[in-house]
Amino acid sequence: MTNKPLSKATLNTTLRHLKTFFQWLAMQTGYKSRINYSETEYFNLSEKDTRVANAKRKKPVPSIEQIIHVLENMPKRTDIEKRNRALIAFTLLTGARDSAIASIKIKHVNLHEESLFQDAREVKTKFSKTFNTYFFPVGELPLNIVKTWIVYLTQELLFSPDDPLFPKTKMVVGDDRRFKACGLLREHWLTTSPIRKIFKQAFENVSLPYYNPHSFRNTLSALGQNICQSPEEFKAWSQNLGHEGVLTTFYSYGEVQDYRQAELLKKLREPRAEQSPEMQVAFEAMYKKMMDTQPDS
Repeated sequence: MTNKPLSKATLNTTLRHLKTFFQWLAMQTGYKSRINYSETEYFNLSEKDTRVANAKRKKPVPSIEQIIHVLENMPKRTDIEKRNRALIAFTLLTGARDSAIASIKIKHVNLHEESLFQDAREVKTKFSKTFNTYFFPVGELPLNIVKTWIVYLTQELLFSPDDPLFPKTKMVVGDDRRFKACGLLREHWLTTSPIRKIFKQAFENVSLPYYNPHSFRNTLSALGQNICQSPEEFKAWSQNLGHEGVLTTFYSYGEVQDYRQAELLKKLREPRAEQSPEMQVAFEAMYKKMMDTQPDS
């Protein structure tokens, strides 16, 4: 207990769940005559409080340069340090969610094709979706780190294709009767907590704010918006993140950062070359779809 009042977002979520429950209850035998369905509207916040609760907050998003800086400064002497460095490099290369990363096996990575097969039969993907992810163009360092790690796992530690790509830390009791890390087990992490701790420590070690694994997906989305030059390219980029459509990428990860917003607005003041017919048709179709899916304001 913090003795602080609940946030508007928490209140809104709680009331929404209560409203859904009583709407369901109002339809059940024995309760229909006691609960009026329309009375569940009393579980709504005021319009003002609802707007506050649903207001979008800026998500902290690391730049490619910041992540590369972290990788350049991470130690790589022990097996655990090598694993931790490869973990962050792999997250940038693939944009995979931490739950998927914790369950990925060595066999799911194809170094020749530079791809990751997120097989829902074995990998914990969102909505149990199976798809291929090809390594994103984020520089040579992350790619080399991951390749070196897999070679080390298979040739030095003699891990098999069915062993985890990022094995669990082996813990032993030391001379002081305290647990300490001692190498790696041929087991998957059971939760994503260790992954988040690795990320937190890596960023803190170079005096940067903590960016969680999921924030790397926002980083990759922003990169795609900058370098993709056609609807087909951005569609491929979106699919690589595991999205069915490009609108998911825009809505969930596509917020324009402040510095980029300023750059774009300045560019709009300048004379622009005529847009290609292909881009014009694609833009109009996307704009219409976005407008059709927006709630009335």
